[in-house]
Amino acid sequence: MCTSLVYRDAAERSYFGRTLELTVDLPYRIAWFPAGYAMRSQVADHPPVSFTTRYGVLAIAMPVRIPTKDDPIGVADLKVLEGLNDQGLTFSLLSYPMAAGAEAPIPSQTPVLSASDLGLWALGLFGSVAEVKAALAVQPVMLEALAMLGGVVSPFHYLVNDATGASFVIEFHKGQMSVYDNPVRVMTNAPRFDWHLTNLDNYTFLSNVDRPTATFGDYVAAQPDSGVATSGLPASNTSVGRFVRAAFYAQYTEKADTPDRAVTTLAHVMNNFDRPRGVTIDLPEAGGSHLEVKGLDGPGGSAATEFTCWTSISDLERKLFFLRTYDSCNYTRFDLAALAGAGKPLVLPFRRFSGDPADGTATLKSA
Repeated sequence: MCTSLVYRDAAERSYFGRTLELTVDLPYRIAWFPAGYAMRSQVADHPPVSFTTRYGVLAIAMPVRIPTKDDPIGVADLKVLEGLNDQGLTFSLLSYPMAAGAEAPIPSQTPVLSASDLGLWALGLFGSVAEVKAALAVQPVMLEALAMLGGVVSPFHYLVNDATGASFVIEFHKGQMSVYDNPVRVMTNAPRFDWHLTNLDNYTFLSNVDRPTATFGDYVAAQPDSGVATSGLPASNTSVGRFVRAAFYAQYTEKADTPDRAVTTLAHVMNNFDRPRGVTIDLPEAGGSHLEVKGLDGPGGSAATEFTCWTSISDLERKLFFLRTYDSCNYTRFDLAALAGAGKPLVLPFRRFSGDPADGTATLKSA
C-alpha cells in the first residue's frame, strides 16, 4: 500500500521518499497552506482544537467528503496525506487497517484533535520531531469514522521526519496510540511497527557485497553476473517484504556528493517500489484489505489491482518537494521558498501536473 524511507547523502543531509498504492486514483490535490492559516479540528462531543499555522506547508491533500453542486470542496475540506513544511519537517499517512478499536476515554470538556488533522497540525505548528513528540504528550488525538471511506475508522498510521535525521511513528493499534522512535527511518504498513523492527533481526546476513565464487567439494561455483548480494532480499510486494527492501536500499545505496545527485539517487531507489497496474490482482471472493472509497470505482472491474498512484520526494534541507504521478515518468518540482510569498492557500488537482515527458525531437533536430 505504501513504502517510505529516508536516504542520507555523503554530508548526512536527509531526503525522504514515499509511494502510495491504492486500487483507484483519488481526487488528490497539491495544496499550499501559508503561515498564518487558521485551522479548526472538531471531534464529536468535544471542544474543537483551533490553531493558526506558524510555518508554510506544501502538501498532498485529499477531500474529506464527496462534493455536491451546492456544496463544492473548500480548503477546509482538505486533509493532509503527505507534506513538507518550510522547516524541513515531513508528515506521511500510510495505510494501517488494524488501527480501529476501543480508545481510552477522554473527558468531554477536553479539546481533542482528530487524527485526520494530524498532518496540518504537525506541519503547521512544529519544526522538529522533538517538538511534535512533546506536543502529542499533552494533546489527545482520536480516530474518526470517515464517510469518504464508507464509514471505516481512520485506517492509518503516521510518520514524521525532520532535517536532523530524527524520525518517529504515530501508530494506533486496535484503538491504542503508541509512538516509536524510528531508527531505520523506514515505514510500510501492517503488522505493527515494532514487529517490523524485530523482523529485521532475521536479516543480519544481508550485505551489498557480492560473493561471486564459492567452493563445494572440488567444484568451484562462479556467478556469471553481478548482483547476487540482493538474492536474500524478500521479493514480494507485501508490506513485510517492502520494509526489509527499503531498509536495505536506505542503508547501502551510494551516498551522493551533492543535493541534486541525492534527489536523483533517491528517485532511482523509489523506482524499486513502483508498482504498475495488474502486477498483483485480488479477486473479490478471496477477500483483501483494500481501502474502498465512496463514490469512486476502479478501472479493473471486479478484480482489484493496486498500483503506485504517486511517488513523492522531499529535500529536507533545501525545502524542495517532487511529485510523480502514475501518468508520468518525470517528477514535478516545488520550491517552498518560492511559495512563501503566497499569503493565501493555493490548491490545484493532480491532473495539472501529470503527463508525458517533453518531446526532445525538436531539440535534437536543432543541434
